[in-house]
Amino acid sequence: MAISTIIFDLGGVLIDWNPDYVYREVIPDTEKRRFFFENICTHDWNIEQDAGRPLAEATELLVAQHPEWESEIRDYYGRWEEMLGGPLHDTVDLLRELRERREHRLLALTNWSGETFPVALSRYDFLHWFEGIVVSGDEKTRKPFADIYQKLLDRYEVDPAWAVFIDDSLTNVEGAEAVGIRGIHFQGAQRLRETLLDLRLLN
Repeated sequence: MAISTIIFDLGGVLIDWNPDYVYREVIPDTEKRRFFFENICTHDWNIEQDAGRPLAEATELLVAQHPEWESEIRDYYGRWEEMLGGPLHDTVDLLRELRERREHRLLALTNWSGETFPVALSRYDFLHWFEGIVVSGDEKTRKPFADIYQKLLDRYEVDPAWAVFIDDSLTNVEGAEAVGIRGIHFQGAQRLRETLLDLRLLN
């Protein structure tokens, strides 16, 4: 069955985002910075914002729990734009090639706060190449839960058997596969190009 729709993740695939761009300055000591990310502004805390928790609520929650880290906690969203490192150009070039072929629908599905995503949308022109983007924070759910993939499939009338999904998180790829979408684990632009060539999505 021919693939008609290509679905991209954004962060780590098309956009470089890394809190270290801020916190290497804020917390220069490597061990102290590691402690901060493992115990204060943790991955589990951050993904709740991706699932729709308001940034202000998330910030005040941590400040109340860890008042000794207040300044560092407030920098997370106070300086969030500085965590954007720019486009991942090699992957953007692949997206451009796919767009110019005009043979496949291009969609995006991202775990991203609905409050910060407009910054990326205004900063990166290539985000406007997509027919549509499903943003987890706006949907109040996130990858890898089945409902967010289903929202995309329903909203854009995509048959999962005719779609592929590209994500740098293997867990999120497996989430897509659980609802019948073929998954591609992103491990760099060159490997992605080879996979797309194998699938005859590029030539």
